[in-house]
Amino acid sequence: MTLFRDHGFFMESPTIGQSPPLIHVAIVEDDLGFSRALAEAIESAQDIRLAGTAGTRAEGLNLLQGMPTDVLLVDLGLPDGSGIDVIKAAVQLWPSCSIMVSTNFGDEVHVIRSIEAGASGYLLKDSTPARIVDEIRSVASGGSPISPIIARQVLARFRQIKTGDEARPTVSDEIPMLLSAREKEVLELITKGFTANEIAKLMSLSPFTVRSFVRRIYSKLNVTSKAEAIYEARNQGILDG
Repeated sequence: MTLFRDHGFFMESPTIGQSPPLIHVAIVEDDLGFSRALAEAIESAQDIRLAGTAGTRAEGLNLLQGMPTDVLLVDLGLPDGSGIDVIKAAVQLWPSCSIMVSTNFGDEVHVIRSIEAGASGYLLKDSTPARIVDEIRSVASGGSPISPIIARQVLARFRQIKTGDEARPTVSDEIPMLLSAREKEVLELITKGFTANEIAKLMSLSPFTVRSFVRRIYSKLNVTSKAEAIYEARNQGILDG
């Protein structure tokens, strides 16, 4: 865990001719490549300062014992637990902090649980670091940035509740939801023999984001290799046989 302290954390409102207060951001993210890219994007922005980073649930909770930040960016799939625990703790310990999720999990369960826990924004990791920096500004100013595919899921869920159509999905409906649309796309390209770098180019993603997708796929399917992932996905009906 890395934690930075800034004696100028709390600044007076700027007067004419002065720059606006800096937006202080803390990151809880286990993907080192993604974390570095995001940190570089933040540090290149004149109005945002990186105040602290953590790579696990435990480090994230420890981070919350320090000085509050304006924005907390949290991944959900941490190696020692769920980022939702960090969100819940941040709501209690840093009540003035705006919390935004940045994750590979695009399913309804994670989205709803994160919002209920206190997240104000929800972005998938197919967003570029530059876009995430823009959304940090948005959430810091009171906005609620959400990836388009996530917004559609939330709206569909509310429409379903409104119409009372909450019948339990059939088994065939539930199986494909094991993987998000992006994860399934990555798996389909893996099945066709593409490498991580080739998939990154085809999907306009960074290689480390693709590798992160692959780790999530293996975790969800409870496998440890490409061959096992393909077999299990076909066995469960996620991919065509």
